[in-house]
Amino acid sequence: MSNKPQLRFSGYTDNWKPRKIIDVSEVIGGGTPSTNNSDYWDGDINWYAPAEIGAQVYVKNSMRKITKLGLEKSSAKLLPPHKTVLFTSRAGIGNTAILCTPAATNQGFQSMVLHDDINPYFVFSMTNMIKAKAKRVASGSTFSEISGKMLGNLEFMFPSNDEQKKIGAYFEFLDSIITFNQRKLEKLQNIRKSHLEKMFPKEGEVYPEIRFRGFTDAWKPYKISDVANRFDNLRVPVSANLRIPGTTPYYGANGIQDYVDGYTHKGEFVLVAEDGANDIKNYSVNYASGKIWVNNHAHVLQAKKDISDNKFLTYVIGRTNMKKYIVGGGRAKLNAEVMMDIKLIMPDYPEQVEIGEYFSTLDSMINTYQLKLEKLKQIKQALLSKMFV
Repeated sequence: MSNKPQLRFSGYTDNWKPRKIIDVSEVIGGGTPSTNNSDYWDGDINWYAPAEIGAQVYVKNSMRKITKLGLEKSSAKLLPPHKTVLFTSRAGIGNTAILCTPAATNQGFQSMVLHDDINPYFVFSMTNMIKAKAKRVASGSTFSEISGKMLGNLEFMFPSNDEQKKIGAYFEFLDSIITFNQRKLEKLQNIRKSHLEKMFPKEGEVYPEIRFRGFTDAWKPYKISDVANRFDNLRVPVSANLRIPGTTPYYGANGIQDYVDGYTHKGEFVLVAEDGANDIKNYSVNYASGKIWVNNHAHVLQAKKDISDNKFLTYVIGRTNMKKYIVGGGRAKLNAEVMMDIKLIMPDYPEQVEIGEYFSTLDSMINTYQLKLEKLKQIKQALLSKMFV
């Protein structure tokens, strides 16, 4: 085993040293006060269960709390903040969090109270390494579990305290950027969900709850055949081994499957899954523009000029409950004639354009954050593999 990482901050050249978890921390289990005694519960001492761990780096407020008497009358122990890394030992081994306030846990934990020369964020950043080793040694017939002794005997490589602090601070900064972008993404996704509900009329109604200024007319019923033309006749399926690589997106039932040379359609289109949709509830409907290649698993619609807008059609069709229109068992199918007869409630063309552009811009922003998050997580994983031994 190498005793130096591939990548490290300048000025550090010393070998990392093998140390067991028990050499760098005190491993402490948890306990549960009797649930039959109300004097033990609803106090002011945080008490964590495994289900609460994993979504956040730092935890400071548990869902349930126990009293001082409950702590004394159980095997639960009060853990110190800022130096304790909670570690779930069952029902999902290896989820971790850094404790910010004094707290106890139930028996689903083997938490590490770190010695003064060990940096908490450095250990937190080792989560996947510790989890992988813990799962290999865990035992149990009903569910896998790792004991405090087994966890304590796991061995890892540690640098000096100073280098730990540098690495810990770096990954704390990187995680903060990831968290910031995750929250931005979630906020945009919540806005999208809320506006899709409020900017389209509810079933049986003809006015949306909110709309752009200047639009007051009632929405009207149309069949898809009234507002869109179908170009399924131009579709060409090509087996994966026969596709010529290129820059044209190759669409199937659930969106882009590949990039190929050539194209079958050119312009603005709405692609609706014909068969093979991954999710019947959230039916696959995609907006596409430019040169595209479409196989025979997606219907190809195009809005009629000055009557309907392609982007708007994407969202209004996407909101339609397709369950009552599809046929078949294992591979549900939306027949072309049935699709063209589906009724939609739509506003006049100018309002369609406003709504379509709004959601298109929102989706573009969401996609940007998703790609950024994916890239940041890839960078983090690459650095974890190179900055730890």
